[in-house]
Amino acid sequence: MEWRALPNPALNPPSPTAKAGGMNASPSSSVPQAGSAGPDVLRTLLERPIPAVMGVLNITPDSFSDGGEFIAPALALQRARAMIDAGVDIIDIGAESTRPYTGARPVTAADEIARLKPVLADLVALGVPVSIDSMKAEVVAFALDQGVAIANDVWGLQRDAAMAPLVAARSVPVIVMHNRDNVDSTIDIVADMKTFFLLSLDIAAKAGIAREKIVLDPGIGFGKTAEQSMIALARLREFDMFGLPILVGASRKRFIASVSPSEPKERLAGSIAAHLIAAQHGARIIRTHDVAETLQALRVAHAIESKQ
Repeated sequence: MEWRALPNPALNPPSPTAKAGGMNASPSSSVPQAGSAGPDVLRTLLERPIPAVMGVLNITPDSFSDGGEFIAPALALQRARAMIDAGVDIIDIGAESTRPYTGARPVTAADEIARLKPVLADLVALGVPVSIDSMKAEVVAFALDQGVAIANDVWGLQRDAAMAPLVAARSVPVIVMHNRDNVDSTIDIVADMKTFFLLSLDIAAKAGIAREKIVLDPGIGFGKTAEQSMIALARLREFDMFGLPILVGASRKRFIASVSPSEPKERLAGSIAAHLIAAQHGARIIRTHDVAETLQALRVAHAIESKQ
């Protein structure tokens, strides 16, 4: 398994102190501690010898895996502290379900902000970089005002026309995810993703978003059949053509159940398998519900491979 950084030196300068991690989830001395990212949060995270781990925090009633579990502010903060103790690098908070299947209930920007207000400032104060998972510029602006460091747009700057200008004006990193309104099993999904990303990058360039601020996300499970999600993971290296870091969030996704029948919370092993393959194929950020287990897997794989 290869653990290669992307070839862009502006994003991934050499890290002379990078060494293999241990077999537990606690950070090694060679890896930046949580909350140490500073103003250039993305560059700091990408200097790590293994992919950075983004932990999922849903304060929603209807997310596909943990809807309703952390909607209470006290429980959300408790969950965040647990992820920090496990070694998380980024906490990705979302106040609207963007579940990649049917049944998500759209909410207004006011609804999202109302869910975020009781918890967001306290979450940011914990010291770990926070990203906001929202497709609405108004919500992202509110979150950035509270100290959130990264915008995570599941529609890749293509749903809300105000999103790209906002990201450019605030000069924050943005995660650009591939998405589709409808699943089409007949298309070449990787070709579709490349076309989508080209449009998103054109939107970003015209808005003035610095290229080094952009992360691409293949959107595993979003607008894709189970087969297409696995193809996207298998062909992840094809997105090296963009010269940008890749984030993969395969955690608990339905494609796992197409291989091994299971409910979302029974898909830990499948999630780790997918994420290790994603890391092997160049992913630099892994988004997961299961921080400790994922980080341990990444560290152990890296430690073993470093002995070759």
